[in-house]
Amino acid sequence: MSHFLPADPAEAAAAVAEAAAKRMPLSVAGLASKAALGRPTENACRLDLSRLNGITFYEPEELVVSALAGTPVETIDALLAKNAQELPFEPMSFAALYGTGRGTVGGAIMTNLSGPRRIKAGAARDFILGVKAISGRGEAFKSGGRVVKNVTGYDLSRGLAGSFGTLAVATEITLKVLPGAETSVTLILENLDPVRAVEALCTAMGTPADVSGAAHLPLEAAQTQGFTTAITAMRLEGFAPSVAGRFDQLAAVLKSSGPAGRLEAEASQSLWQAIRDVTPLAEPRESIIWRLSVTPAAGPKIAAAITAVHEAKLLFDWSGGLIWIALDPCADAAAALIRQAIAQHGGGHATLIRAPAALRAQIPVFEPQPPVLTALSRRLKDAFDPFGILEPQRMWAEF
Repeated sequence: MSHFLPADPAEAAAAVAEAAAKRMPLSVAGLASKAALGRPTENACRLDLSRLNGITFYEPEELVVSALAGTPVETIDALLAKNAQELPFEPMSFAALYGTGRGTVGGAIMTNLSGPRRIKAGAARDFILGVKAISGRGEAFKSGGRVVKNVTGYDLSRGLAGSFGTLAVATEITLKVLPGAETSVTLILENLDPVRAVEALCTAMGTPADVSGAAHLPLEAAQTQGFTTAITAMRLEGFAPSVAGRFDQLAAVLKSSGPAGRLEAEASQSLWQAIRDVTPLAEPRESIIWRLSVTPAAGPKIAAAITAVHEAKLLFDWSGGLIWIALDPCADAAAALIRQAIAQHGGGHATLIRAPAALRAQIPVFEPQPPVLTALSRRLKDAFDPFGILEPQRMWAEF
């Protein structure tokens, strides 16, 4: 396989232009931490952005940071931490699921990775202020800027989030950041079934407690984190006196669900990192991992429909709106069952996160699109990448 290793955005644009002229498909990667996410591809050439590495702009007072796309997320985290700031969307690491690392800022944005705080802060795309990128023609362009109030008629920067590099190659990304919390504690309820757990989580999210994480770990998942019962966890962040007061208020609201346990800062942080990275479901390595995005109230019903047919380990995040499922290896990855259960209980979508390449080639990894959205996706692909060289078939077999 050929290999482009550009040293700067100009070299990256030249590489894409050369590939376009030769109609040479490109696989775009930084640290390749998410190479197993999506359909397997047999592209002729890898565009390696790992040398596009570095912070290009940082104004702590303005809460804005810009970085080249190949900059490791850890580098940005370390810089922000010096000023008590953070990336609010908590991009996950695939170290547990794939045995890789946390990856780059470009990979996090182009896959729209968002962690447990999404229910409060929003998704990764909500913090994008600007993007510099290269189209499938090899043409450099930019969208947005470094100003929080920047407004355009069409928010192209955010539109590229979640495109998996199929529309453009991001070379630099500007993000809004936020102050980090002084402390974090987690309220724990024990031994609830998924239905009662999701009810408690939704109740918590409806209070003024300002919950920044709401997850349920059934027994098997909880045991991996040292608990002896299923746990229902709610994270509270902020200044210590405020957190203490909100904890007591939330415990009182939820007293009918049982006594409230408490995890202090270090233990709380450890638990939410495990939830962010889906560590409780990572083993055994051969298990198949699905990610389901549904309405929270439907989460337990969908999980029950699946576990009635297949043994599975579960993890509920986002108050039950995000369900992670680990299945024993099976010929069809239970794709039809999972998508039917979602359709019967209010809709949503399912993504196959971990499976052998042969399975990811055989069944839709991402939720199949209705014809109208397929046509729109095709038009976008043709506009940005008319020669079809950027990550062809990474998301759907049709293009």
